[in-house]
Amino acid sequence: MVDQAIRPIMAEHEVPGMAVAVTVGGKAYFFNYGLASIKDQTPVSETTLFELGSISKTLTATLASYAQASGKLSLDAHPSAYMAQLKGSDIDKASVLNLGTYTAGGLPLQFPEAVKDAHMADYFRQWQAQAAPGTQRRYSNPSLGLFGHVTALALGSDFDEAMNQLFAQLGLSSSYLRVPPGAVANQAWGYDEDKQARRMDPGVLAAPTYGVHSSSADMIGFMQVNIAPEQLDEPARRAVQGTHVGYFKVGAMVQGLGWEQYPWPVSLKRLQAGNSRSMITQANAARRIGAPKAPSAPTLFNKTGSTGGFGNYVAFVPAKKIAVVILANKNYPIPDRIKAGHAILEQLAP
Repeated sequence: MVDQAIRPIMAEHEVPGMAVAVTVGGKAYFFNYGLASIKDQTPVSETTLFELGSISKTLTATLASYAQASGKLSLDAHPSAYMAQLKGSDIDKASVLNLGTYTAGGLPLQFPEAVKDAHMADYFRQWQAQAAPGTQRRYSNPSLGLFGHVTALALGSDFDEAMNQLFAQLGLSSSYLRVPPGAVANQAWGYDEDKQARRMDPGVLAAPTYGVHSSSADMIGFMQVNIAPEQLDEPARRAVQGTHVGYFKVGAMVQGLGWEQYPWPVSLKRLQAGNSRSMITQANAARRIGAPKAPSAPTLFNKTGSTGGFGNYVAFVPAKKIAVVILANKNYPIPDRIKAGHAILEQLAP
């Protein structure tokens, strides 16, 4: 089943290596393809470290939900409650929740190239909204980056340190913001269209938005705790459950913290539309859900993630106890990732 979904994509897009994992009824299965390093001929395994790209946002969202469950962060507060220099700015008209759901009023997909770490606060102070908070969703690294930054401030911690503590509480033993010397041998190389090896060059607020390195073993573990959060101690259980709450309806998709939701079963066409280029690059009308809550009907949660040399997809359906993780060391087209993940999940569903 996995071979039928994965091998044609690898061949069509000349993907050097892929690590795929699925879980069914609490049991994980691993399927490894190709090479983590062409030069060294290192095979991919479930311990190979991939750059997660924007799948990192789901972990940042879990950290924010943890801060909320711990009483340190309020999603209804404004950013200046934790970052005083933003008081009176346009960004401070938005809530922390708006930052975490890309509905702050039109923050762009990326920071302008001229903005460096030292200028980050100035950028947000000077930014001018294009829409009222909560009226449109515009997918944005600056939005989610500031969300992660204020979360760390609320926790009174360095972001990296806070995230490392979260990894431990979630049982993620091979997930890193900075790959330690002892794990470098497991680090895959990413590849561009010319088969040139490359690694991420982190920009402003990279850690909360696209900075996590992880393995298919850890990612399927993360899917399993999302399927069954009750296995976690408090407040980690409430942290994971908090990311399943839907806040804004955007077309056929519901936007929560990190995760994007669809009623299950969902057609491939609908799932691809929700992960389309227009959903990533354009502003889309958003409608606030009146009484936000985790869905009671069967629901698929998903997220894509990319860097210059990596392309990934993860999805899970708690009601069916199924999930898929697809990690690749090439940034191949998102519609094909969705197609493979959807095909696998449809066949796994009882």
